[in-house]
Amino acid sequence: MGGFGQSSRAAVAGLAALLALAVLVAAFAGAARSAEPGAAGLPRFASLRAGEVNVRTGPGVRYPVEWVFVYRNMPVEIVAEFDTWRKVRDWQGTEGWVHQSMLSGRRTAIVTTGRRALHDKPERQARVVAEVEERVVGRLLECRAQWCRVEIAGLRGWIRRAVIWGVYKGETFD
Repeated sequence: MGGFGQSSRAAVAGLAALLALAVLVAAFAGAARSAEPGAAGLPRFASLRAGEVNVRTGPGVRYPVEWVFVYRNMPVEIVAEFDTWRKVRDWQGTEGWVHQSMLSGRRTAIVTTGRRALHDKPERQARVVAEVEERVVGRLLECRAQWCRVEIAGLRGWIRRAVIWGVYKGETFD
């Protein structure tokens, strides 16, 4: 009888170890997924908090600075996360790592193509309140269908979503 009890305890211990291993594997798989676009709120847009932000080749100060962003409030897309570091992509597709303290949740957009009209209503025929140049950054106030309301240099108006970068196709907010 004593042998039966020992083998049962061994079987239970083996099952417990197997269960613990399965939990660890699932936890690591979840952590790896959270660093992929589409998982855990990724990708998402943010903006640069400072007028000078170091962009590194990897997630940490031991990685070299590859270039420096020099546009405060410029929109960036966060595509991955590692600890306190965020891998970001700019409107031209360039990617690198920045510290989370250099990012803001404030939504902004950048004009990507030529000189564009800022309208007083979300309609092509609406009165033009300003003309904005390519690379001008403005704060996103709301987006509906094909139009986004922005604030640029104190002026508020509507701009076609197709000519800005910093908001996802079909994304609406106010």
